[in-house]
Amino acid sequence: MLTLFLGLVIFFAVHSVRLVSPQWRDAMMAKSPALWHSSVGILSLLSLACIARGYGEARLEPIWLWFPPLYMRHVTSLIMLLSLFVLFSAMIPKSTLKKKLIHPVYIAIKVWAFGHLLSNGNGADVLLFGSFLIWSVVSFSTFRRRDKASGLLDKIKAGEQTSALWFNLLALVLAMVAWFVIVMFLHNAVIGVSPFLLPSK
Repeated sequence: MLTLFLGLVIFFAVHSVRLVSPQWRDAMMAKSPALWHSSVGILSLLSLACIARGYGEARLEPIWLWFPPLYMRHVTSLIMLLSLFVLFSAMIPKSTLKKKLIHPVYIAIKVWAFGHLLSNGNGADVLLFGSFLIWSVVSFSTFRRRDKASGLLDKIKAGEQTSALWFNLLALVLAMVAWFVIVMFLHNAVIGVSPFLLPSK
């Protein structure tokens, strides 16, 4: 559990600089972009390695806080489709969610974390998904307040909105494909748990 906690601390410290000190971040990037990006990349990989290792170790000796019913796995799987749709919408500049939310990645993380909390009652799960849920909620609300204060939200509302139907459909198709691959193959192969209760190999 300590390794998992350490990985989360490093990850959130690295990815919260823009949240708590945007001016310092911009100054460091302007001073040496290569050094900044390489440092962030290395620390991010280190944090993810610690999270993966710590989470795997914690699952070997679970500390159960509650026991969610098995059908919640199916609920979580459906929620994940929504999370993936928001995530791919964030990658497509002209999608409706990208235009209106500006920071939809945090919404995708929020939905992902909340969905997994519904179907996991292990202490490591609560630490992992709970921390990501809190971080995404705080991050999104903070950036929305900044966007409102800077007048960005008013500019978006006042601007002309072009049709985004095809971009939304593209995000939906990509989300469905990714969802199918994850729930039918990757989740069981990587995590060792099938969302649809298929037997583990």
